[in-house]
Amino acid sequence: MQVNGSFARQVRLGRLFRHSDQRLFVVPLDHSVTDGPVTGGRRVNQLIGRLAGNGVDAVVLHKGSLRYVEPRWFAATSLIVHLSASTVHAPDPDAKYLVASVEEALRLGADAVSVHVNLGSLDEARQIADLARTADACDRWNMPLLAMVYPRGPRIDNPRRPELVAHAVTLAADLGADIVKTVFLGSADEMAAVTRDCPVPLIVAGGPRRAGTADVLAHVDEALRGGAAGVAMGRNIFEADDPGGLARRVSELIHGDSALAPATAHRLDSLEIAAL
Repeated sequence: MQVNGSFARQVRLGRLFRHSDQRLFVVPLDHSVTDGPVTGGRRVNQLIGRLAGNGVDAVVLHKGSLRYVEPRWFAATSLIVHLSASTVHAPDPDAKYLVASVEEALRLGADAVSVHVNLGSLDEARQIADLARTADACDRWNMPLLAMVYPRGPRIDNPRRPELVAHAVTLAADLGADIVKTVFLGSADEMAAVTRDCPVPLIVAGGPRRAGTADVLAHVDEALRGGAAGVAMGRNIFEADDPGGLARRVSELIHGDSALAPATAHRLDSLEIAAL
């Protein structure tokens, strides 16, 4: 976690990094705007109830989803409001655009905001400008910023080419992101070359659905050994047979057993049962 910045920004960053100054476990739940309903029939409120008591540091949601989520879950996890959108049906699905503002996220009680940029998209210029404007608003309102930056577009021959991913990470940091999320390069050694030069915490995407729990945990372990601060893992968590149980396993790998104090876990498990 960064040590510079205002008191308010540090308070919010402390809520995000609630289990460790160096490690972060995020579960993005913003996929439905892009792809349609994707949570396997589980209601978002129930899903967050299952995640909140199992070591998840933060969930990513679009602003409208909060109308259906109980505020009490955020005693044990943090809220990141996603500001970007596009759908798979668009002429250019890689052309992300802003659908919410930092000010809206503040009114909603967010601990941070996130913005998506596709490096190499035909619409790259506007996305980079949106990131810069959002970073300026975050500085004005002391709001932490997570930048999700991926090499994606017609000129990108290999989205996991190390120099491209390094460029994506540098772009995010240079324009003011507090945390950057990007793709995993495939091995700890390749990832280490990127994380070593990144001045802000870097978390890797969970990627496509994996075969089972062992594969999920192996992915997380490889990312951590490559110097990543943690993971932002969506589908592999919310599409699991037991999202809360798998989240607990991932959290233990990222944070260790200390992230799951028995008294807190018991209290939240009781709340979760009441919400189901």
